[in-house]
Amino acid sequence: MGRAGQALKQVLESYDISQNKLATVIGVRRSVVYRWFHELTDPTAETVADIVKALKEINPEAAKAFVQLYLGELTE
Repeated sequence: MGRAGQALKQVLESYDISQNKLATVIGVRRSVVYRWFHELTDPTAETVADIVKALKEINPEAAKAFVQLYLGELTE
C-alpha cells in the first residue's frame, strides 16, 4: 500500500510502541492500526494527523520520526 504504513511500522518498532497503545490514544480499534501497520489499508490524511498527535502524546521523538519518514524530503 502506502508510505504511511511503512513509516508507522518502522516508528512503532523503533520506539517500542504497541499497536494497542496507539489505537487507545487515537480512539480506534486495534484492528484498524493493525491494517495500517501491515499496509492492508492506508489511513486518510485526517487520520495521519491524528496519528501524529497520538505519537506526540506517547513519545514526541516518535512523532518527529513518523513525520520525517512519511513526508521525507518535503519536510526539509
